[in-house]
Amino acid sequence: MLSTTKATTILPVRDMDRARSFYEKSLGLTPAGSMEEGSFLFSDDGHNGIELMLKPESSPSGNTELSFEVEDIATELSALKSQGVRFEDYDLPGLKTVNHIAESDALKAAWFTDTEGNILCLHQVLT
Repeated sequence: MLSTTKATTILPVRDMDRARSFYEKSLGLTPAGSMEEGSFLFSDDGHNGIELMLKPESSPSGNTELSFEVEDIATELSALKSQGVRFEDYDLPGLKTVNHIAESDALKAAWFTDTEGNILCLHQVLT
């Protein structure tokens, strides 16, 4: 029923200008404009989007909020690092990164945080 509907991920931000700059300049997302006072939308195709919502008292959930599927994770990771994005490393039971990338039989993944502490991910599906 909902597989063809517009989908928007809404992320809380404490500082809209700082967050907008990160998503636009560091991640290269296409700004679509303000939705209403206190929110801003990024959407390249007009169908799916990321909305930043000003929540000055918010705190990050501690979980991955959003994952971007990419064709080549190593290339994207390198490009984002050149824009100042810092990737996390993990050494946990069931999750270990090597050069910022965790790998399973089905996918590769790398995590980073935005300026507001939201955890974001890159993932590459392995075929």
